[in-house]
Amino acid sequence: MAELRYNPLLRDWIMVASNRQNRPHMPKGYCPFCPGSGKVPDDYEVHVYENDFPALSPNPPEPDPVATSLYKAEKSFGKCEVILYSPDHTKTLPELPVDHIGKLIDVWTERFVELAKDPKHQYVMIFENRGEECGVTMPHPHGQVYAYSHMPLKLKTELESCRLHHEEHGSCLLCDMNRDETEFRQRIIIENEHFLCYLPYFTDYPYGVFIVSKRHLTGLPDFTSDEKRALAEMLKDTTGTMDQLFDKLFPYMMVMHQRPVNGDDVEAYYHFHIEFYPPLRDKDKIKWYASSEMGAWAAANPMAVEDTAPKMREAYERYLRKEGRLS
Repeated sequence: MAELRYNPLLRDWIMVASNRQNRPHMPKGYCPFCPGSGKVPDDYEVHVYENDFPALSPNPPEPDPVATSLYKAEKSFGKCEVILYSPDHTKTLPELPVDHIGKLIDVWTERFVELAKDPKHQYVMIFENRGEECGVTMPHPHGQVYAYSHMPLKLKTELESCRLHHEEHGSCLLCDMNRDETEFRQRIIIENEHFLCYLPYFTDYPYGVFIVSKRHLTGLPDFTSDEKRALAEMLKDTTGTMDQLFDKLFPYMMVMHQRPVNGDDVEAYYHFHIEFYPPLRDKDKIKWYASSEMGAWAAANPMAVEDTAPKMREAYERYLRKEGRLS
């Protein structure tokens, strides 16, 4: 079964994809993402791989004949791709050179532009799940790209909030967040010429940082070469800092928030940013997204970000020393 089913309570669509039940855990002694597997080129730096178990596809089957006037169904149209970060099975994002991450950003940009060409696509989401705590079954360094034919509810809500803020204040909400965080300073973790990394005042997770462009941009295609390199540096530094927090591979969900495609013009009020959802609250303690969060979308952060931000800045200093960039 593969289809979209409409939830009339939330006026949102869910993806039904029974083929994903067959997703394998990493076989011992074999990785389909490694050169020599027969599934990928024998020589690559960054590679786009068609998802073997897609939730969305360009040629979806007809929905099962169980829909009614209340329970609507549509074809699960869209695209699901895997982006292999490196041929090295053991590398993680912060271990890649900045130039290599720059090539990854170029591939992300190319896929965003290409998938936006299909008029049925409404949103292109680039994301990464890292660590078993986030449900990762294939540890080879990779992320994913989903092209949705309907605007997901959370993104629709965020866009509407940004639009209303612009109407009320005449300014961009993320630009105003950057201003407030810069003035307060205590929640800023890393800063470079073109990007800020901070724990926003309202984040759901103790270490749920945002990376936000300083310039008012809505998507990767708008970036200059200098901004792309600065983003590569910021991604490396942010994820490297996370690994220093508890001296272990730090699990996270990373989601890139960009403008919608084939929809309304949002340039005046929307702003590129990357959100991290890391499920650890301590070295061996999970911050579960449990009943209140799932049932009411009412997050409960167990730690004030003004308390966790200093811990992240200390981890950033340890990371810089490890990299030989701080004596």
